[in-house]
Amino acid sequence: MTQVSENTELQLTLDLVLQFGWNATAFQIVNPGMRRWFSAAHDAVVGYVEHYGVRVVAGAPVCPTDRLTEVVSEFEAASHPRTVCYFGAEQRMIEALPCDRSHAHIVLGAQPAWDPGEWEDMLMEHASLRAQLNRARNKGVTIQRWDNDRAANHPALQRCLREWLRSRGLPPLHFLVEPQTLERLFDRLVFVAQLRGEVVGFLVASPVPLREGWLIEQIIRGSKAPNGTAELLIDAAIRAMAVRGSRHVTLGLSPISRHAERHREENPPWLDSVLSVVRSYGRRFYNFEGLDSFKAKFHAAHWETVYAIANERSMSLRTLYATAAAFAGENPLRTLGREFFRRRP
Repeated sequence: MTQVSENTELQLTLDLVLQFGWNATAFQIVNPGMRRWFSAAHDAVVGYVEHYGVRVVAGAPVCPTDRLTEVVSEFEAASHPRTVCYFGAEQRMIEALPCDRSHAHIVLGAQPAWDPGEWEDMLMEHASLRAQLNRARNKGVTIQRWDNDRAANHPALQRCLREWLRSRGLPPLHFLVEPQTLERLFDRLVFVAQLRGEVVGFLVASPVPLREGWLIEQIIRGSKAPNGTAELLIDAAIRAMAVRGSRHVTLGLSPISRHAERHREENPPWLDSVLSVVRSYGRRFYNFEGLDSFKAKFHAAHWETVYAIANERSMSLRTLYATAAAFAGENPLRTLGREFFRRRP
């Protein structure tokens, strides 16, 4: 493709995502740090990062549904001899691949999903969840939607983000968990939690246009946010989506989720063993169990399986290592080692 300016590339990406975005992660390819490839027909875009000779794609190509198989072939040909791994792909991508052994896939986890119009009925069936919402309301937490001009790089939101990042077990991660979204809000929705006039948290939701839906991309709690603030932000956002007539909302991938267990037979036995160890012993760096439990308490209408797919006969350790590097932004062992020694007593 002919070289274009960064602004032109970003605008073309945004136009394609708003026209053809189906994967939950589609809108995230406008985030900082993404590289982008465009099809020769300029009707498709792929957002990716590259590590260790692997192009790690954010979800799946954004393109017309009937062009997905062709776009996959074109992108992989353009990427050769690099390996391509589609991280966070969904069932539509599995169905688009050729019926041969040219691609391997593994189950990463699952993402909970709802029809926003059914949210109120779900709440009526679960008193414990309503009690959590009321707990935050009774402490004085209120939620407002802010327009994006106001929210973009607002100092109070940036303060909450810094407080939240300091509370995490790892340094800031990137790729599909990029924390710096406030500088590129575009068509996202922003909901802000306040306590006695002070901002204590916020939520960012990005559109999934072809599914008439949304991905709740970020839920940020500042240091002064009372218990129940995150739940109240989610409730306000999904109610607003219902008013807009949206038909789909997800909280995004829960890695190694127990709600994907019935699909785990698709993974090689050695990988399931590794993931079980990660889930059990990796919580000092990332609380997989806690995240899964948090998302599960909202009683999703269904859980959608999420995959990593690579254009190789079996998923290699190099490809898995490259996906870890995509999130760390560097050698993941260096990140873990630095954090381990920083946290030693």
